[in-house]
Amino acid sequence: MNIVVCIKQVPDAASVKWDHEKGTLIRDGVQSVINPFDYNAIEAALSLRDELGGKVTALTMGPPQAQEALREAMSMGVDDGVVVSDRAFAGADTLATTYTLAQAIKKMGQVDAVLCGKQAIDGDTAQVGPGLAVRLDIPCVTCVGDMEIIDGGKGLRLKRMCEQGYDVVEVGFPVLLTTLASLNTPRVPSLKGKMRAKKAEIPLWSAADIGAKEEKIGLKGSPTKVFSTHIPKFEARREMLQGTVEEQVDFLVQKLKEAGII
Repeated sequence: MNIVVCIKQVPDAASVKWDHEKGTLIRDGVQSVINPFDYNAIEAALSLRDELGGKVTALTMGPPQAQEALREAMSMGVDDGVVVSDRAFAGADTLATTYTLAQAIKKMGQVDAVLCGKQAIDGDTAQVGPGLAVRLDIPCVTCVGDMEIIDGGKGLRLKRMCEQGYDVVEVGFPVLLTTLASLNTPRVPSLKGKMRAKKAEIPLWSAADIGAKEEKIGLKGSPTKVFSTHIPKFEARREMLQGTVEEQVDFLVQKLKEAGII
């Protein structure tokens, strides 16, 4: 079984910086980590491989230093890693990103399963997984909170979490899944895995390598534009209630009415 897990290197939430003129995150000089939901996708991919055989390839789009994210994934047990990296990819929105990732996956040949985290914490769109499934023309099940192999390894029984509870979905391969944190507990990298990952050669694929069309990648292929940004200001205001309990309740009710809350 050929499994691809898509991961993203995101800025550490504690050190996020923003370029207000360009409307983009400043990534230079900011510590980056693997998107938290992607760890669950990695674990799910490894679990499928351990049960059904085959290999897991981690794929990411980003600058050359994104290789470090793939080395961490490989230290957990991922077999191979690929970075699609080209200055032409800069500024890509989710539409351009899914096109680029799909081109890279198609270059890998027949793929049985693609796994992604539910969403990336730097964008929170949750669009890349479903969009990638459309590009690859394969079924997609989002927000997977439980996974069971069925039919002798020919398919999966999944719990897709929703607002009302969950749906039980059965699907065959190939398929794309997006994973929740509740799906599993990611394994800890082993010493042997760290040593292998440190020595691994991770290829960098350019736009030309994956046969990407110039008008479909980066800013040119991104219809979504950020026109302005601002940092919200929070002003803490409080008022102490005095008097008897009944007087305090009446005062609070009056304030809530004035604020239009009740």
